Amino acid sequence: MLVRAMAFGLAVIAAFPAQAVVIPGLINSGRLASNAAVTTGTVQEQNWFLGGSSRPWNSTTNNVGWLANNSVSRWMSPASNGNQSLDPTVDGFYTYSIAFDLGKFVPGTASFNGRFATDNTVTSILLNGTQITQAGLGTFNQWTNFSASTGFVGGLNTLSFRVRNFASPRGNPSGLRVEILGSAYEPVPEPTSWAMLIAGFGLVGAVLRRRRARLA
Repeated sequence: MLVRAMAFGLAVIAAFPAQAVVIPGLINSGRLASNAAVTTGTVQEQNWFLGGSSRPWNSTTNNVGWLANNSVSRWMSPASNGNQSLDPTVDGFYTYSIAFDLGKFVPGTASFNGRFATDNTVTSILLNGTQITQAGLGTFNQWTNFSASTGFVGGLNTLSFRVRNFASPRGNPSGLRVEILGSAYEPVPEPTSWAMLIAGFGLVGAVLRRRRARLA
């Protein structure tokens, strides 16, 4: 009986291999910390950082040429008014970052895919400080895709976008909008661990059967 129970348990493990699950900390720009949508109002970003410590703004007032905000994602900007003209005399550089924890996942199985729009351009996208794209990407009126399947570490990871805003005396807003989805595998118990667990259940079952037999 015990041998059959162990064999059945191992067969169940083989029949149901581990599946990738969504990485919870990778959240689109312009959403609540719970990942619920924010569709109205001007609020500070709850999941992304600007320059390491401050929070960018999610504004309802953006440049008319930008892709329109919706319930999936919203624009992030250094100013509470997304259409505000920033310093027109010099290029502006802004780094938007989000941190996510792979503590309960196998880092080598992690990956993500996403898309972004920006004003004016993304000079680099970095995962844990390592560049995953070439410079000079993106525009404000259409999406640009990005992805990564390497470079993840156990525990806390950081994804960063470096945005460059070109100097312009004719109006000079800047912003970034990101939509992203990541997945990874959780560790699977070793077959020997499963076997020991099943063996324990088998022994408990045998004891219970003997006890019932004595009572009968």
